[in-house]
Formats: sequence, C-alpha cells, structure tokens
Amino acid sequence: MEMLVLDKVDKKLLSLLQQDSGMSLQDLAEQVNLTTTPCWKRLKRLEDQGVIDKRVALLNPDKLGLSFVAFALIKTNDHSNDWYQRFTETVTDFPEVMEFYRMAGEFDYMMKVLVSDMNAYDAFYKKLVNSVAGISNVTSTFAMESIKYTTALPINTTLPMK
Repeated sequence: MEMLVLDKVDKKLLSLLQQDSGMSLQDLAEQVNLTTTPCWKRLKRLEDQGVIDKRVALLNPDKLGLSFVAFALIKTNDHSNDWYQRFTETVTDFPEVMEFYRMAGEFDYMMKVLVSDMNAYDAFYKKLVNSVAGISNVTSTFAMESIKYTTALPINTTLPMK
C-alpha cells in the first residue's frame, strides 16, 4: 500500500477534521490560511485518495448505557479459508463488536466488545460461541477504567512531509 506524502496544510486540515468533522468549510479555510475554493479542492483530493474515509459523530457510550468494555481473545484450530470467511462475516455483523483483529501470537483473534453490563456480555458470549463452530477457546478480559480513548490518528508525528 502506497503511503501518501502530505504537506503542512493537508496535515492541519486533517487534524482539524479529527477534532470536529462538522467544522464549516469557511472555518477550515480560515484555520489553514486558504480561501474556500482551494480548501475545498484539498478536502476533495483527500477524500478521493481515501485519506478521509468518512465523517461521523462520536457518541458518548456512558450516556447511552454502554459502559461495559470487554476484550474477547479467541483461539481456533480451524485455519481454513472457509472457516475464516464464515467467522469474520458472522462477527462483523455483531453490533456489540467495536473492533476486530486477526492476531499473531497466542490468540488468533481479538475483539473489543461494548455492552451495558455483565449480563449483556454473557448474552453476547453465548451468541458468539454458538454462531460458528470451530472456536476452541474464548478468554475474556474486562476494562475497569478507560484511561485514554481517541479516534484521532497521530498524523503530525508519523507522516512524511512534502
């Protein structure tokens, strides 16, 4: 995958959008010292290049009664492509699964699950283990406190400059 080279204005625009995706074009342009047309063209280019994937509203899970965070670590003995396809299609359809990764190391998969409480997690767990045959082990750990949570990517420190 080709990494894009962004200039200071691109990085500033991306940082601003990560802070507030609803910022008006006029405000964005002012913040990066451009007029609205060149600012819009930069945003359009970043969208066309896939750098800006989508713009969303971030909801407060506590206000919605979704404060129970679990990490499910999964092992399987079946590493066939058919099993992988069935498993990933099934799990990605579960709305409780916030993040889902194929891992290297002791566990094969890891998912971050967000639910209301332990009873809701138990229901999720039962749904998970009964949905796809071939799961040999599920180990769950539970977050006691969220110390850092961000959706902002570290673009100012990691991306090459033009």
